[in-house]
Amino acid sequence: MIRRKELPAELEPAFRAFCDVLEAIEPAKAAVADVLPGTRLPGRPLNDALVEYQAAIQHAHERMAAWRRPELEAEWDECAAALRVGADRAAALLGADGDPEGFEALLWAVQALIEALDPFVAAAERFRSLRVRVRRSD
Repeated sequence: MIRRKELPAELEPAFRAFCDVLEAIEPAKAAVADVLPGTRLPGRPLNDALVEYQAAIQHAHERMAAWRRPELEAEWDECAAALRVGADRAAALLGADGDPEGFEALLWAVQALIEALDPFVAAAERFRSLRVRVRRSD
């Protein structure tokens, strides 16, 4: 018999919904990361990336309710707040008179947008901690 950890069946729909939210925010993070210039490319325009980031954040926000569970309430609250913070930071950058000046300022702005979504890492870890050992006769 093989014993491995699995999420309890009652949490599987919430986990799938959480994964849907992650699928929405990953493009947001990638969009803002693309504004940083590389060795061969100048980097994406910040305003274009911010518009995509905001749309992805809104898309994620619309899917949040599907993974709300009592066992995950603290993590859910942190993630909901993270989406608000990310949206606020993007709006502030869009409302600014110009793009951040210099590479360091641009890097700081990108990091602030990406770090706003860090609570999703803790939520993923919480899902992992809720797994229990099950016996399978595979």
